[in-house]
Amino acid sequence: MSVTRFGVSLEEELLKALDEFVVENQFSNRSQAIRHLVEKNLVEKKWKCDNVVAGAITLVYQQERNDIRIRLAEIQAGYRDVILSVQFHYLTETNCLEIVAVKGPSHRLTELSDKLISIRGMQHGKLVMSKAD
Repeated sequence: MSVTRFGVSLEEELLKALDEFVVENQFSNRSQAIRHLVEKNLVEKKWKCDNVVAGAITLVYQQERNDIRIRLAEIQAGYRDVILSVQFHYLTETNCLEIVAVKGPSHRLTELSDKLISIRGMQHGKLVMSKAD
């Protein structure tokens, strides 16, 4: 997917809030944070009714980064009620793919995916949801 650059003008207070969001969520830069917020908004708008949904969270990261694996386990432990299974696959010698199958209220799945995707060092993450009934 190609990336398009564009300029954004923000009031100083809003820019400070964005920078705090970047630090709090350990994003590598403002662009990653804005991308995350736009994607999150689209998902939340689509699933605002908060139905019980099923889905998958896909994550790509460097497998030798133990800090990422530890953080993944810590976060997932708090969401056992919505996690159905976790699959781990080696993509290359250094990169791996983790797929977390989930089912539950859409807000809970979005909350979980936001936490997993924002782990420092995560290369890519995405939540896909579908109605479960």
